[in-house]
Amino acid sequence: MEKFIKESGEMYLETILVLTKKLGFVRSVDIVNETGHSKSSVSKAVNILKSNGFISVAKDGGITFTKMGEDHAKEIYERHHVLKDFLIKLGVTEETAEIDACRVEHVISKETVDKIKEKLKEL
Repeated sequence: MEKFIKESGEMYLETILVLTKKLGFVRSVDIVNETGHSKSSVSKAVNILKSNGFISVAKDGGITFTKMGEDHAKEIYERHHVLKDFLIKLGVTEETAEIDACRVEHVISKETVDKIKEKLKEL
């Protein structure tokens, strides 16, 4: 059974994934620095993601994904890049494509993303 996660939770998962790739070791302070959100907002989000089984937090503050969390983060990340690439192919500027992909990635269906991926292969 897949857990439901709000858009803000998805944004945090995607941020954790990007930071993990960039830094290798992620702590709440890294998320604060990346997003510009307050420490209390990040702390609340981390606790929600942890209590819902998406991440684990070690005693040293290191944040790691559970299998479910990593799968979900990778899916969000892929949707974002597929949408951004598609919009750029349509002639949208990279800056606008980035912004729009970030908005749409949370509401678009898997079926539609799969069709976009097929179309991108043709282009």
